[in-house]
Amino acid sequence: MDDKNGLTLREVEKRINEGKTNHVNGTKTKTIKEIVVSNVFTYFNILNVLLSLSVLISGIIFNDFWNAFKNSLFVGVCICNTVISIIQEILAKKTIDKMSVLSSVKAKVIRDGIEAEIEIYDIVLDDIIKLNLGSQIVCDSIVVDGTVEVNESFITGESKTIQKKKGDELLSGSFIVSGECLARVTHVGNDNYINTLSNEAKKMNENKSVIFNSFEKLVRLLSYILIPLGIMLFINQYVFVKLTLSESIMNTVAALIGMIPEGLVLLTSSVMAVSVLKLSKHKVLVQQLYCIETLARVNCICLDKTGTITTGNMKLYKKIPRGKLTPQMFDDILEKVVNLLPDNSGTFNAMRDHVNKKLDIKPDGLIAFSSERKYSACKYGNDCYYVGAPEYVLSFNLDLIDNEIKEYQEDYRVIVVAHKSGELDKKPEKLDIAGYVLIEDEIRKEAKDTLEYFKEQGVKVKIISGDNYKTVTKIANRVGLKNLVGVDTSTLSEEELIKVAGETDIFGRVTPHMKKTIIKALKKNGYTVAMTGDGVNDVLALKESDCGVVMASGSDAAKSVGQLVLLDSNFASMPKIVAEGRQTINNIERSASLLLVKTIYTIFLIFTSIFFQNKYFFVPIQLTLITGCTIGIPSFILALEPNKNLVDGKNFLLKILKKSLPGGITVFLDVVIILLFKRYFDVSEETVNALVVLLTGTTGFLHLYHVSKPFNYLRGILFYFLLAIFIIGVTLLNDFFALMAINHQIALIFFLLVVFSISAYQTIIKIIDRVMDWYEKIKKWIGSHRVEA
Repeated sequence: MDDKNGLTLREVEKRINEGKTNHVNGTKTKTIKEIVVSNVFTYFNILNVLLSLSVLISGIIFNDFWNAFKNSLFVGVCICNTVISIIQEILAKKTIDKMSVLSSVKAKVIRDGIEAEIEIYDIVLDDIIKLNLGSQIVCDSIVVDGTVEVNESFITGESKTIQKKKGDELLSGSFIVSGECLARVTHVGNDNYINTLSNEAKKMNENKSVIFNSFEKLVRLLSYILIPLGIMLFINQYVFVKLTLSESIMNTVAALIGMIPEGLVLLTSSVMAVSVLKLSKHKVLVQQLYCIETLARVNCICLDKTGTITTGNMKLYKKIPRGKLTPQMFDDILEKVVNLLPDNSGTFNAMRDHVNKKLDIKPDGLIAFSSERKYSACKYGNDCYYVGAPEYVLSFNLDLIDNEIKEYQEDYRVIVVAHKSGELDKKPEKLDIAGYVLIEDEIRKEAKDTLEYFKEQGVKVKIISGDNYKTVTKIANRVGLKNLVGVDTSTLSEEELIKVAGETDIFGRVTPHMKKTIIKALKKNGYTVAMTGDGVNDVLALKESDCGVVMASGSDAAKSVGQLVLLDSNFASMPKIVAEGRQTINNIERSASLLLVKTIYTIFLIFTSIFFQNKYFFVPIQLTLITGCTIGIPSFILALEPNKNLVDGKNFLLKILKKSLPGGITVFLDVVIILLFKRYFDVSEETVNALVVLLTGTTGFLHLYHVSKPFNYLRGILFYFLLAIFIIGVTLLNDFFALMAINHQIALIFFLLVVFSISAYQTIIKIIDRVMDWYEKIKKWIGSHRVEA
């Protein structure tokens, strides 16, 4: 083994046999076994099974097995839900795994003196890896040749770059921001420094899903109150109402399954999984499931100009020699510069393509380009050449920049080539201008339509670039963005930058740290911020944003922190992602409001039954009919419908409770009135049961009608088909559903209460809307007084 030629193939094979490879414990996605276990062994699934078993056992003990079997059929819905969830999650996993391979970080290694590109998991101990600008350091290594600058912010939290030369250690989880080197791998797999920190340094910030957190809080609350309420109801039915043990068990089970929103979590995971599959058809890799939701809530998107508005391809527009240099003399200097500097950026490649002459020369000194410096430099003999942004190269005397060049900066990327004799210095005090090179950006064809889409959707667009803001403004004008406010961030302090972030549209001469500062300032001002990028200079901002979107053609470091990866590097995919996210959130919100109606009215009815010391109002099979027709089937179908409405606000749980309460309260009021009929008009228990089932189902359809508006072809067929099933169930199949036949008394009271239900439902909606308006006004008032304080 030597540092120049790397390991031999025999040495590689030996290390593989010894297990010295870069495999780590754990996988990017769940295994199929983990998916099955996580979906089957849930709190509510186990509870449903236990409740079903209690009904069956009571039926066997009391010789009423057929009735018990019917009333335990609710567990079938639970099984179907679980199977659907498992299938969809496995399909989504396979899609993610397949697409992850396409966008995965690769490593360049030298083996037997030959450079090869391999998967990072195939790296072995002592491999010689080649690292350059943008490379993610995937294994702890020691530099054996070359000099690089490294950003270790993911590990240390400090964004300051650190120079590493021969003999210095490179820590996994950091990335190269400048230079090129060869390094020997010292740790692999779980021995890497980054893995000893449980990957916390390298991983992106955990995306905080409003939907997930809301449902988690709700499920936790229900799990706390469900068992105590069940015990209270059982005691009430058995001790005070004096039902048989079998009837008491049956009624308690009916109440508890009514409280369980078993479809809530399933609905969310299923819809998200379907979204992953749909986005994969548009070449979008979802690296974090709930980022779809986050992007749909985005009201500010920050774009790195290169790779999003522009293709990243550049061409040399013009060369302008200065001083006594002739065009030929300036060309000779450019030939030296592009051959001496190991820079593969679009800017340098544009100059290299124009020069098109390879010289067999090596630099005697080198300062590689970095996003912080915005220039590179090299020494050849006694001559030192500096190449980069005029404001940075000539920072010692900005008056040297010609007025003519300042005008060119409004349309082109201007690169200055400056010269000095003597030693290479990172902060030269004096340079002679050799000339300027004007570079022209190529605009993406789809950029104009994409940006127009965001404008129409009310999403603020901020353009962040390392170029002069005037140049970026001109490019933005070319894609239809007008009347933009720009700023040169190099002239601002961090405090000043934070103050102007909200009102500024274009940020020029931005360093990676400034990008992060801009994102933080926008988030602090209440924006949900998405960031698109592809370069190593975007990494800190991508990590800081609410949702990082990365081009697959971008750097390894950028892809490692992006939550969404555009596999075809096509910015035009963004509207599709936003639309998919909006469909997901709006449909989950609508379907969740259906699911929670049952939970709300069940809690009310349990307390009503206890207070009035009345037999509980349903048996399980009746609830299966009601929820299947008004909640279960429609919630899943409506959740997958196209929906491009804007996502309004972040208080997701409050919104779905607001939509669910009218249905739940209306059912409660209906039951109270029916109980009053029973007390004052001597209505039988069987009549009460029939009326409660009929009115609960009717209110369910009333609520389904309300959330389905405006009706389309699909919703119309769905609504009337389910209504027909319900009518058949309560009339022709009334014996199966343990209902007495509808007589004149039931029909009369039912029609009276239907009129009441419709009126009550509409009135409750108005009352809740009024209360919510007051709530918002009080919240704003409190917020304004806090600011004043």
